[in-house]
Amino acid sequence: MIMPLGIVPSFLLYCVTMGITPGPANLCSLAEAIQHGRKPALRQWSGLLTGFYIDAMVSALLCYFAGTLLNEYVKYLSIAGCFYLAFLAVKMLKADYSERESNPKDSDGEKTDKSGPNFWTGFLVNITNAKVILSCLTELGAFVLPYNQSLWALLLIGACLPLIGTGCNLVWLFTGVALRRFFINHTKLVNIIMALSLLACAVSLLSSVFY
Repeated sequence: MIMPLGIVPSFLLYCVTMGITPGPANLCSLAEAIQHGRKPALRQWSGLLTGFYIDAMVSALLCYFAGTLLNEYVKYLSIAGCFYLAFLAVKMLKADYSERESNPKDSDGEKTDKSGPNFWTGFLVNITNAKVILSCLTELGAFVLPYNQSLWALLLIGACLPLIGTGCNLVWLFTGVALRRFFINHTKLVNIIMALSLLACAVSLLSSVFY
């Protein structure tokens, strides 16, 4: 048994809560869906998924071989992630949607924007996402290790974590798609709010490192 059946609801609730609350990946999914549309945002989401899987597998190996001894090194990823979030925030503030309106559309009606989000932008967000790494370490350390210390159990649960986390990213992504027309009419205000939200994430990550 990987974990007692009685704690499975608590485990799932914790995973969903961590996944659905605002964070770098969710905010980026929302922002890119608003600015670029569904298909470019889904390309970025594939990078988020890949980055999450790497984070989860590395977390499973860390829990197996070192327990929580190496958690302190997560702060270096946090700092790198802060700089990347700040870069995304500045890029968002400079975004000019009027330029995209003149771009040709593809067969699905999406704006063609080669400088838009792609696999690697999503990958970089999650591979440096301290929220994802810390949540994976916490979920595996608190819900699996006390009941099963085998590597296969940690890897199995670790492989399930990205399905929940990136599933929550899709909720934010399709919310952005659904409200895209409204946001387009208020582009500058939305860009400012999203940029400030990303900067708030960066500040919260820094505060968790130094305080």
